[in-house]
Amino acid sequence: MTTEERLAKVERELDATKRRSRWLLAALAVAFGVWVLAGILGGRIAVNEVRARRLVLVDDEGQERAALDVIGNGPGLTLLDAAGNCRAMLAVTAEEPWLTLFDAAQKPRAALEMTPNGPRLTLADETGKTRALLAVAAHGPGLYLNDAAGEAIWSAP
Repeated sequence: MTTEERLAKVERELDATKRRSRWLLAALAVAFGVWVLAGILGGRIAVNEVRARRLVLVDDEGQERAALDVIGNGPGLTLLDAAGNCRAMLAVTAEEPWLTLFDAAQKPRAALEMTPNGPRLTLADETGKTRALLAVAAHGPGLYLNDAAGEAIWSAP
């Protein structure tokens, strides 16, 4: 056998060894992942803390349906419909916590806020105009009803 033939044989054996090593590492990685997942799902591995900038939940098709992340200067939870439109948002900012519900056209239709003066519930029509407002402030509760133009038509007190 010539030197060139021996060198070619050694190169073939080295390539085969590299391939086997890659497959072995991949199999070990998969086995480790399955072990960790089984431990978490089986409750044998306790996770005390998970840190992330954003957590996204997706449906069976991989479409984003919910996201938990930091919005501005506070945490926020966004819920999306099947079309990917925001339908509900819950957030806590430095000023106040709030919850907003959106219609299919992504217009805010209902909002619940904790303002510095007290809680406030706002209901809007399909154009986004406030039609009803219920608030509790330092001077007491109030209920305000508006027409389609946004003009006050009734209030109490």
